[in-house]
Amino acid sequence: MNERRPVRVRYAPSPTGFPHIGNIRTALFNWLFARHSGGKFILRIEDTDQERRVEGAVEAIMGSLRWLGLDWDEGPEVGGPYGPYFQSQRLSIYQEAAQRLVTEGKAYYCFCSPQRLQEMRDEQRRLGKPPGYDRHCRELSLEEQSFMDSQGIVPVVRFKMPLDGETRFHDNIWGDVTFENSTLDDFVLLKSDGYPTYHLANICDDHLMEVSHVMRAEEWLSSTPRHCLLYEALGWEHPEFAHLPMILGPDRSKLSKRHGATGLLEYKEMGYLPEALINFLALLGWSLDDRTELFDREALIKGFSLERIGKTGAIFNIEKLNWMNGAYIRQLTPADLADRALPYLEDARNGLSRPVGMKRPLDRDYLLKIIPLIQDRARTLGRTAQDEGLVQLAEFFFVDDLDYDPKLLLGKHLTAEQSRSYLGTAIKRLADLTDFGAATLEGLLRPLSAELGVKTGDFFGLLRTATTGRTAAPPLFQTMEVLGKERCFKRLKAATQKLAAVGP
Repeated sequence: MNERRPVRVRYAPSPTGFPHIGNIRTALFNWLFARHSGGKFILRIEDTDQERRVEGAVEAIMGSLRWLGLDWDEGPEVGGPYGPYFQSQRLSIYQEAAQRLVTEGKAYYCFCSPQRLQEMRDEQRRLGKPPGYDRHCRELSLEEQSFMDSQGIVPVVRFKMPLDGETRFHDNIWGDVTFENSTLDDFVLLKSDGYPTYHLANICDDHLMEVSHVMRAEEWLSSTPRHCLLYEALGWEHPEFAHLPMILGPDRSKLSKRHGATGLLEYKEMGYLPEALINFLALLGWSLDDRTELFDREALIKGFSLERIGKTGAIFNIEKLNWMNGAYIRQLTPADLADRALPYLEDARNGLSRPVGMKRPLDRDYLLKIIPLIQDRARTLGRTAQDEGLVQLAEFFFVDDLDYDPKLLLGKHLTAEQSRSYLGTAIKRLADLTDFGAATLEGLLRPLSAELGVKTGDFFGLLRTATTGRTAAPPLFQTMEVLGKERCFKRLKAATQKLAAVGP
């Protein structure tokens, strides 16, 4: 291969489902390689499987890429010199290539019925043989083919695999790879409905779009000898290959829905930042120096190389993603974080996530006061199972009435009677304050704890639960300042009423 060949890579999803972590990782690696090399990143929609096409999948694919900032240089809605970029609009190209191979004796028409093929596979399984086409139609005469045509049987086109020898190719990740040709069957190129299989369409488009490097999932490694032989039969130079390692769940099995959400846009809905997800995905199979874990986009582009992609399956660790997302949240300015959080708070207010009875409307200036109190603890913008999502951390600032177990007011050492007494005293002392700032509150309440003869931990814990409904919350005095005197008084009085149901 000419080393000066311009880098042109493609992400070629099929709209038979919504994009998930695995195929978006593939898109990211292609995009990083293109940007690192000054090349082109192409988006191609491989929509030849019309029966399995999912409504809205194309929009989800493009929406996912745009959310992550993975812009494409050629493709749908962008155009380019090698379009169209939907395979369903390129059928004549594949049909002409298949006919050319038949004419040159490198492919043939196969008239086998689905019933015969199923019986063949059943018999192969019964005998313990590997499944594969038995080449029943490979040497049909012209007369036999004409008879089949006269019966109205529409054939498929199959590729004539060499019956012996071996096929070798070099992979940028796996090194030199060899397959025995005898283990490969005569695969279908063109289906009876005139639509190509993946193998034919993929080869034609990669050649015609001048793709220099094919970076795809490891599962396609076993298909590559077929592709190499097809390139050779068509007289074309094949691109360089790089088959990316699998993404595994924590139990080292292939990543699936049972390991958690895998649809890419689900992570957006849960409140992950696109820049954090980019960073996380980049480390699923690639590393710069085995130490650095946080990269901004420019550092990823600068450091990315095929040589640093490993063979070992990459473990998807949701806890690491949560940690990384929290690190990115802490780097945001309060104003930026507030703007990003508002849609999630709006969803919570409108009951699109768990209803929380939030007041209306949401006030950005009010949120800007809250953000510094919760930013260090937030792992996502939405919700987490560990209650570390920003919506969960912030919602008590927005509700009118707190819902919590009154026994939480007692902590570990207080009785209901003591708690009611302490709250009553606190309410009286706070009533005289004209300045409800954090410093003034601390200056009043800390000495009051000593005056009442109660440990500050117990006293402040009581006030914290009464004002937030939680035993763990942001710093007490800053929280009370943001809530304001009126709301704090209302909550403190409500807490004394809740204690009446607890008993002595």
